Amino acid sequence: MPENRMVAGRPRRTDRITIYGEAPLPTHRGLFRTVVFRDAHSGAEHVAMVLGDVTGEPVPVRVHSECLTSEVLGSLKCDCRAQLDRALDLIAERGRGVLLYLRQEGRGIGLGNKIRAYALQAQGHDTYEANRLLGFPDDLRRYDVAADMLRLLGVRSVELVTNNPLKLAGLQEAGVKVRARIALPSPANPHNVEYLRAKRERTGHLIAIDPAPSSVAVGRRTTRATVAPRGDGRTRGAA
Repeated sequence: MPENRMVAGRPRRTDRITIYGEAPLPTHRGLFRTVVFRDAHSGAEHVAMVLGDVTGEPVPVRVHSECLTSEVLGSLKCDCRAQLDRALDLIAERGRGVLLYLRQEGRGIGLGNKIRAYALQAQGHDTYEANRLLGFPDDLRRYDVAADMLRLLGVRSVELVTNNPLKLAGLQEAGVKVRARIALPSPANPHNVEYLRAKRERTGHLIAIDPAPSSVAVGRRTTRATVAPRGDGRTRGAA
């Protein structure tokens, strides 16, 4: 990759990350521009899905952390796949926006440790207790990389698609101007209802549940799961 720091008048790198490659990407939601950023500190490659002109303000933005278990393997233990899909749907409906896909699986503890945490959850511990038993804090994710990615994309301010007030605060601390929060409902099912409740009660997630609770077949029975919604008067409309 050339060492030029500017491309067509736009910076191509910061002290931490570099735009490594970009190309148009046709999807069933429309034609996005996909941009890969390489992190010089960790070697990770983070991705931005960009639709339309995002140099104006404010821009709908979802900062999303990788979740292979739900997004690839179909796990029902969390709401990550639904939040990813719904954020991309919202961006497509708006005709502009950015989804940042950060490679920080399991709130930053990695895939192997996430599976070890799942084993502890199967013994009755919640998602945060499991992390602590493995010697990790509740959340190792960081958002300075996301802030750098947005700057390199020319985004000046955002409407942040999230249910997580800590993410909003983390981006603001990294210098991102957050003009509003856009909430997306989370689908509850018998396998994730305690996870959603723990996020709401332990870290203040502002989770709104689908009006019609999800039904998931368990063996020969169909079980319905609900979590009482928690409102936020500051929202315009997810983790």
